[in-house]
Amino acid sequence: MTEAAKRAEATRVVSTISGLRAALDERRRGGASVALVPTMGALHEGHLALVRRARELADVVVVSIFVNPLQFGPSEDLDRYPRTLDADVAALAGLGVEVVFAPSVAEMYPAGASPTRVVAGSVGGLYEGASRPGHFDGMLTVVAKLFSIAQPDVAVFGQKDAQQVFLVRRMVRDLDLRLEVDVVPTVREADGLALSSRNRFLDDTGRRAALVLSEALGAAADSAGEGVDEALAEAVAAFGDHDGVELDYFVIVDPETFLPVAADASGPALALVAANVGSTRLIDNRAVILAS
Repeated sequence: MTEAAKRAEATRVVSTISGLRAALDERRRGGASVALVPTMGALHEGHLALVRRARELADVVVVSIFVNPLQFGPSEDLDRYPRTLDADVAALAGLGVEVVFAPSVAEMYPAGASPTRVVAGSVGGLYEGASRPGHFDGMLTVVAKLFSIAQPDVAVFGQKDAQQVFLVRRMVRDLDLRLEVDVVPTVREADGLALSSRNRFLDDTGRRAALVLSEALGAAADSAGEGVDEALAEAVAAFGDHDGVELDYFVIVDPETFLPVAADASGPALALVAANVGSTRLIDNRAVILAS
């Protein structure tokens, strides 16, 4: 048997909470540490980078694959969101993932949409939260459930979802959860486009147009030495020549508070962008250094 075949054979797909807990309890009794990589599936190289990092951090890697209905609004793409479980499991098996947790909606929410939620607070209503009301409450609720179910020593997230990372880290701190949150830099195509499960919805024209997100972030970073207003102006100007792309927001925030920086701010900051390319919503972000 080849090494790849052995890894694939060792990967377990678990669909119940009790099954996952039993599998992990067995490994913990042997002294193993656990890393969790929460995903909604439709895995790409960005997700696999998280898995590789998780393997560096713990003895056992659990990847959850669950398209969480609580974080989709009534007009969003829940039904359209890609579901590719067989391909996802094959990719994870090739990386030596020990457990794939792929529960049903009924398993995670047996009584329907639970009225008990983790609330993201005021920051959860900004940026992505303003465009997608309730999104971050739903995200934090399912992440809290996954943390409770798996009890990982470390959870690994991607920097591309910067607002999500900020809110998860704050939840872990505020609720005194006993785990570390590790963040992996955004994985990009050679031309700068951030990898996303939604990229598969872009046709060739949309794919080219989508590059404006990373171009705008680059423009902000290049002009950040001239101050916040100049950085924002240059970033927004980058969208002027792209038909079929609708800018939702471009904002520069303080990484410690995730609130917009003052006009005279200086030092490290984070530029966030969201836009609709045709019917596909994309987000991205980049660190910048401001000079007042």
